[in-house]
Amino acid sequence: MAVDEPTRPKRGVVAAAAYLPHWRLDRSAVGAVLGSAQGSGTRSVAGYDEDPLTMAVAAGRRVLAATERRPDALWFATTAPVYAEKTSAPIAHSALRLDPSVMAADAGPGLRGASAALRSALMSAEPATLVLAGDVRCGPAGSADERDGGDGAAALLIGSDDDGDLAAEYLGGASATGEFLDRWKAPGELRTHAWEERFGQQRYGELLGSAWAAACKDAGVEQTEVTAAALVGMHPRAAAKLSKSLSADGVTVVDSLTASIGFCGAAHGPVMLTHLIEQAATGDVVALASMADGADVFLFRVTGQARRNGPTVAEDIGSAHGDVPYARYLQWRGVLPVQPPNRPEPARMSASAAGRRGEWKYGFVGSRDRSSGAVHLPPARVSFDGGAVDDMEPAAMADSTARVITYTIDSLAYSPSPPTIFAVCDFEGGGRLPLELTDVAPADVRIGMEVEMTFRRINTADGIANYFWKAKPASGADDQTNAEPHTTGGA
Repeated sequence: MAVDEPTRPKRGVVAAAAYLPHWRLDRSAVGAVLGSAQGSGTRSVAGYDEDPLTMAVAAGRRVLAATERRPDALWFATTAPVYAEKTSAPIAHSALRLDPSVMAADAGPGLRGASAALRSALMSAEPATLVLAGDVRCGPAGSADERDGGDGAAALLIGSDDDGDLAAEYLGGASATGEFLDRWKAPGELRTHAWEERFGQQRYGELLGSAWAAACKDAGVEQTEVTAAALVGMHPRAAAKLSKSLSADGVTVVDSLTASIGFCGAAHGPVMLTHLIEQAATGDVVALASMADGADVFLFRVTGQARRNGPTVAEDIGSAHGDVPYARYLQWRGVLPVQPPNRPEPARMSASAAGRRGEWKYGFVGSRDRSSGAVHLPPARVSFDGGAVDDMEPAAMADSTARVITYTIDSLAYSPSPPTIFAVCDFEGGGRLPLELTDVAPADVRIGMEVEMTFRRINTADGIANYFWKAKPASGADDQTNAEPHTTGGA
């Protein structure tokens, strides 16, 4: 008697979110300073206190807020890691307050890292895997990397349908790999080197065509059944043949978004996949094709069960942002050194102190008095309301909003982008804490403004990146985004 095999659970994207930083750099402004044509449009710019990791955490928070599922593994991909020997993923793990049993590791530091992590997650036996990708793309002043690059991040929670609906079911995919020297950069080098463009264009075209055909076969999908496709890579012309073929079969080749945000490195593929899922209708078959040291193609069927917290990619691009002057952008990237404030530079972070207070420093977890309900920031053993000792419970505050009750604009405190704005914030549900404000100009700060928490890099000393939480204008609050970033000022 034949025994029916159990139905294999479907895998795919449970939830997806992208994060694009607040600031934009107008390419025409770059051309005006350098006296050379730099094209049109804008590129996204990470703030002076942002890096690939902080942006990936921001995207990850949006994904985890959209679903009750929690990952069993975490991958972080970037071309610009914070450390060379230590991995960055455990920092994201702590900031997202994941269980200690969750494995966290880096995938990189190449452009293909995010595709490798995504493919691994889709093939994994883990119930759920969180794929984070973030990048800050820069280069020498006036270079193509500076002009065409962009900063951003995305998060994809990959899982199976046995724990609930999928936002996009994975149908199949394929990869093609071939070794050829196309783009390279030595560790610590600002400039990316590239071989003759036609060489990479030819090789990527061959690999992409091969991977596309194999992916359609693996998914059991005809090319004419694909609704929309995103072709991602540093060689747009390499995809010209496939793009023409897709268009002839009625497949929509979506805009790469490089005119508005630039190419976001390892994060661009996940950003585009998020964008595809957000824009698709129920039943649409969408494809992500990525070119980086080979080609990777993924095909999904959108279910219409998308979970979202925060703006879509299109909404984020279309909303108001701050314009950063080119000189300030160069300062933020360290290309144009300036005289810092006449104050001692910050000391390096204490690893032992951070280890003892990890939940507070990375997870922004305070304590709440079980008797009175008083919230203590930072966490305390003795309650200020009643004096109870060691009668506290954890109070996770990263997702709480707050109101500014007073603030000061300090031009003397050390900062990579002075002046520094400090505010005393009252949190919804209790708790008060002085915090640094970010992503806002001094003229736009006001008493009573609503703020939300954001994970940022405070400083770097002796090669150690020091992270903590800052406050920024809350999403959906009154528009405070049009002013330029604050400029260096005196006392």
